Amino acid sequence: MYSTLSAAVKLLSSVDIEKISFICSYLKEVENSEIVKSWTEKKGDGKSKKAGKVDKKKSSSSNNDINSSTASLDTSDIVKPVLTGIDWEATGLMSSLKRLFDAAIAAAFPEVSSNEAAVAVITRCANATFGDFQCNNAMALSKILKVLPGYKGPSSPKDVATRIVAALPENPIIGEASPAPNGFINIKVAVQLLLSAIAGMVTGTALRPPTVDSTRKKVLVDFSSPNIAKEMHVGHLRSTIIGDCLCRVFEFVGFDVMRVNHVGDWGTQFGMLISYLQDTYPTILTDPPNISDLTVIYKASKARFDSDEVFKERSRLNVVKLQSRDPACRAIWTLLCNISRAEFQNVYDVLGVKITEFGESFYNGMIPRVNQELQDIGLAKEEEGMLVIKLPHFTIPLMIRKSDGGYGYDSTDMAALQYRIKDLQRDWIIIITDAGQAPHFHMCFDAGKAAGWTKRPAEAGGDVRVDHIGFGVVCGDDGKRFKTRSSETVRLIDLLNAAKERMAESLRARAEEGKCPLNEEELVAAASVIGYGAVKYFDLKQHPSTNYIFSYDRMLDTKGDTAVYLLFAYARLASILRKAKEERGIDISIKSDLATSVLNVDHPAERALSFELLQFGDVLQLVMSELMPNKMCDYLKELAVKFTEFVTKCHVLNATDENAVLSRLFLCEATKRTMAQCFYLLGIDTLERI
Repeated sequence: MYSTLSAAVKLLSSVDIEKISFICSYLKEVENSEIVKSWTEKKGDGKSKKAGKVDKKKSSSSNNDINSSTASLDTSDIVKPVLTGIDWEATGLMSSLKRLFDAAIAAAFPEVSSNEAAVAVITRCANATFGDFQCNNAMALSKILKVLPGYKGPSSPKDVATRIVAALPENPIIGEASPAPNGFINIKVAVQLLLSAIAGMVTGTALRPPTVDSTRKKVLVDFSSPNIAKEMHVGHLRSTIIGDCLCRVFEFVGFDVMRVNHVGDWGTQFGMLISYLQDTYPTILTDPPNISDLTVIYKASKARFDSDEVFKERSRLNVVKLQSRDPACRAIWTLLCNISRAEFQNVYDVLGVKITEFGESFYNGMIPRVNQELQDIGLAKEEEGMLVIKLPHFTIPLMIRKSDGGYGYDSTDMAALQYRIKDLQRDWIIIITDAGQAPHFHMCFDAGKAAGWTKRPAEAGGDVRVDHIGFGVVCGDDGKRFKTRSSETVRLIDLLNAAKERMAESLRARAEEGKCPLNEEELVAAASVIGYGAVKYFDLKQHPSTNYIFSYDRMLDTKGDTAVYLLFAYARLASILRKAKEERGIDISIKSDLATSVLNVDHPAERALSFELLQFGDVLQLVMSELMPNKMCDYLKELAVKFTEFVTKCHVLNATDENAVLSRLFLCEATKRTMAQCFYLLGIDTLERI
């Protein structure tokens, strides 16, 4: 008994709440047993009865009390609610379970149905031994019921949980719901649901996205946003791929998505660039030079701007001319923009990103009108020659017109916000930049709300939602911003190509060892897919707001949480299905009508993989609600782990009978389709063989 208690106490250090709850319940049951009391008394004061002498009558009575309490709990007064239209595939398993338990709690305890504690709290079970999900409301409800005036019904956590289970509506989702002594309700999904879901995955042409809204939202995602005349660098990686991933998710569920590239194509820096090009290339308008590296020109013009007062003054005059649409300045500006766009597109092609440019210059003509409107409603006010917006909680004002009459970021971003809401009629606007810009954008959002721009009636879908995603810094091994050895900012295209080359070297080494069947052409193509995918995944798996250390060695590792491991797992899946067709003559694509009759998930590894496949819809909704692509990465990794466990513990092509082979091949096909969809949403290509 002592060793059992010691082991249990040691396990209490675990953060696994289900284990802790189970152990606590176990300890509570054994702590009053006469064996424990006898041992405790003997060890403590020496006055105990002989060890092992048990008052069987008392012990039996105690156990009977526990059992009779549960057995005698009357739930006949509960009228089970009837719920119709439960479509877990459309709304997700978690949402469906919340709806079922919301109804059950309201029916079991109408006295507290309006209390916050009556809103169902459903979580995944950390330990599959206890179940798939658990409902965690009973403890909180128990505390409320015990002090509720006039209430005389069951109030212990176990009894509360028992009544909730008794009130569950009839449904096809829950196979078993069992209250634990501490009040947790452990839930197991019905096996038939797992089987029908997997059958649906392999008989349909594509995965069905969850229904996330009754209306088709119009979403605008502002991401990437490089500056004209500057190279895209490692800092642009995060905004570009986070934005692309979210756009893919929104498009998958059927939203109307605008992908906006708010490039920096306007401002005082263009005055010095125009002046420098006029001096360096006097015939630039009649004989445009072949300029391939604008970074060199930018650095040279900046150095001259800082050291030459005459050049500086001429640069300022060129800014005024550009804003006044001077033909010569406008032509050079257009040349600069076109050169930069070509460089940007090279990066977007490598990353597989589609985006539409709406640069800062696009909004320039709107600014005076927007400023006047803000002034007319009393939100913007003159102050020392400036036009500013000061809300009570602002520590600094938004300056929408400078004292010299010029415009800056505040002016442009306010005009862009109004245009996107009023003209483009967007329901949801998401801006993705580094975290340092978060205060600025939240001030713009607050000013837009104060101006009434985001206000919409419920029948029109409700207020416009505005979000800013601020991402952390990509760091080197020293924990500082990732730079070259000469302290230069790393060009994004160089970073991506380096990952591809390193992966090519790795694949060539595998080929020499006989582990890679690809020829050189296939190998180079595979290196691009894996290398670029590895960079993307390594970034996307991080929480957007955190900094992370960039490491080729870690991101290209074939083991662990990397795109390389995941793509190898996917290729292994493809290999199994390919061998089934080529070596066994089993083409799953033409046998899908057999899925319903032959599928089974009797083995724990089969069931675990099947259950994980059903989480896709819930994960997708989580990504959208929290705007965190890392949730999709977590899911994809867990799915790959469950698949690896499945093929390790269960023979697929060498299963004992033909139905078992077919069943497991269907499970492989469902997994392959789900993983492929996850990879697509992350913007990562897949490979059928590596």
